[in-house]
Amino acid sequence: MAKFTKEEFISGLKEMTILEVKELVDAMKEEFGVDPSAVAVAAPTAAGAAEEGPTSVNVVLTEAGANKLAVIKIVREVTGLGLKDAKDIADNGGVVKENVNMDEANELKAKLEEAGASVELK
Repeated sequence: MAKFTKEEFISGLKEMTILEVKELVDAMKEEFGVDPSAVAVAAPTAAGAAEEGPTSVNVVLTEAGANKLAVIKIVREVTGLGLKDAKDIADNGGVVKENVNMDEANELKAKLEEAGASVELK
């Protein structure tokens, strides 16, 4: 059997009815064990997932702001650190929590910003 070029194949598809295309797809499923329509749909989905960004981040305190006591309380609550360690993070900035999923990181960021702190997700 002769090998078709991509252009010849597409040209042949253009001449088919919808029913004939469906039968072709069903025959391809049976012959090769792969659903060609699933492959076409899966590729954009995988590319979209890669563009979403990281799944885990570090929550970094850049500045405690005017209400440092509230920020220290939140840092202690979230990390379980002692008062001195939490105060050091509030005074000097630094990583509050590492490798946190995006939902939890956004919640923590919102809590800290509500208390007056400046926070970055890295």
